Amino acid sequence: MSGEVERPSGSPIFSSSSKAADDQKDCQNRSLPQLRRSIGDHCVSTQYDRGSHRQTCDFEIDATAENAMMTPLLAQRLVALETPMQGSVGHIIWTVCYLSVLMGLSAYGVHRYFIIYLYLKNRKRAPAPAHYFEQLPKVTVQLPIFNEVYVAERLLRSVSELDYPRELLQIQVLDDSTDETREITASCAEELCQHGFNVQRIHRIDRTGFKAGALAVGLEAAEGEFVCILDADFVPQRDLLKRTIHFFTDPKVGMIQTRWGHLNRGYSLLTRMQAIFLDGHLLLEQTARSRSGRFFNFNGTAGLWRRSCIEQSGGWQYDTLCEDLDLSYRAQLAGWKFIYLSDVVTPAELPVDMNGFKSQQHRWTKGSVQTCKKLLPTIWRSQLPFPIKLEATGHLMSNFAYLLLAFLCILLHPSTGGPEGGWLRTVLIDIPIFLAASASVAVFYICAQRELYPRTWMKEILFLPCLLALGIGLSLNNARAVLEALINHKSDFTRTPKYGIERKSQRWRSCKYRPLKSTLPLAELAFAIYFSYFVVFAIAHGQFLSVPFLLMFQGGFLYVCLSSFGSRWSKINFDSSRASAAIPA
Repeated sequence: MSGEVERPSGSPIFSSSSKAADDQKDCQNRSLPQLRRSIGDHCVSTQYDRGSHRQTCDFEIDATAENAMMTPLLAQRLVALETPMQGSVGHIIWTVCYLSVLMGLSAYGVHRYFIIYLYLKNRKRAPAPAHYFEQLPKVTVQLPIFNEVYVAERLLRSVSELDYPRELLQIQVLDDSTDETREITASCAEELCQHGFNVQRIHRIDRTGFKAGALAVGLEAAEGEFVCILDADFVPQRDLLKRTIHFFTDPKVGMIQTRWGHLNRGYSLLTRMQAIFLDGHLLLEQTARSRSGRFFNFNGTAGLWRRSCIEQSGGWQYDTLCEDLDLSYRAQLAGWKFIYLSDVVTPAELPVDMNGFKSQQHRWTKGSVQTCKKLLPTIWRSQLPFPIKLEATGHLMSNFAYLLLAFLCILLHPSTGGPEGGWLRTVLIDIPIFLAASASVAVFYICAQRELYPRTWMKEILFLPCLLALGIGLSLNNARAVLEALINHKSDFTRTPKYGIERKSQRWRSCKYRPLKSTLPLAELAFAIYFSYFVVFAIAHGQFLSVPFLLMFQGGFLYVCLSSFGSRWSKINFDSSRASAAIPA
């Protein structure tokens, strides 16, 4: 750019002299901006010299303003700073925060690789019963239910078909419902009694302790030495008990967990992505931890407990929203052995609406952080081997990754200044962080799908970009759960609505249950707009490598936001006559 700068006609501006500019360059204290004004009839030219960067901005004097306000003429900026924040305190703070978040996410990524390693190392070490019972023991099947009009009868029918001697089977219907579910469970229980089943129906007026409280009340009246727990949305296979009960011949075994299946995996894009999410946890994480001798958890359902294990570990407690995770760690700290059976599948219904899914994720995330706060100090004070302590820490703190992801969403900006580029930075920083923080997620879920579906796994990984986008879109929802747990914000146990959906032809939008309303979709919409600007900015400035990543952030927030609003709009548009009678979940 030459020393003479063409000015628009009608706007006389006095430019800075070259001598003054040279004097500014020689200034020893370059951190302080030097100001030189030349006042004309209408405008002021202001020059800042900071380090090796210079910026000259034009200001137009507002003659009508009593305080002589000056308005920047953005279109007449002479020299733009290459890195607006570079060298400033703000830039240093941003860099520290940004790198800290990336390093934290990278640590979680490295942990995923370690889980994959443990799984591949131990996947052929399938557990087997030490012995077989000569006389089968008595089993109590506990069915905790709360307002499950659409699935309560299906659950009771499937339990009645279990291949187990009726005289050795007790069915406990723990029904805390406040709607017509009570009549359904009462009718089904009576019918099963007439067919020779031992059915006990317990209805509580208050919901003290929610699910944990119901299980504790049921355990006091349980007749079986072993307890099988099934949530209302599960449909157990007929051979569930006979394939699991014999593991209890080892007196040290306190709990047996089966792998969840998915009744409605292909119902929608949302259910398919949920299935992929759960497959990664249920196959890789649970198997790796179980077979390597590390702590893992009861998933809250589709598992069996030794009654004495529950009692000796302190029983069901409801000071966290994840009573299953809490009891699991307390039992293993007490010396009990857990077994995970990845080849025994118990199918369940996945949430079909976004609000129900977010409610479930919020409860799981908040409950895990509450359990982390409660038990992590005890774990580190114990005499457990260091590898078990370390893995338990990674397990209990895994949901903090959502908080880091939310921070990343705030810190990301394609125009933000950073360290100078080059092949050295690319090799030493960019590639390792990408492989640890981003590629690890893809490898983790691809590995799970390849193990479960060796013939069709290539089709499943086509949903991988959608999966990553959904995880980003959930970051605000789950980060809020983490923060609520950290500040001890109390909340009720919010159940996930189930609608009995097993086929694509079934519809749920006119069903009576709905998740509690939240203003969070508005924040998700704001982030979707926020990243839409970044996408346009990146394209306009030729930063095409960042566009696919920014699109995942934009698409994730937009999908979660619109899906959250969609269930509410459909309730109003398609079922306005019944919407007023809908029952909160």
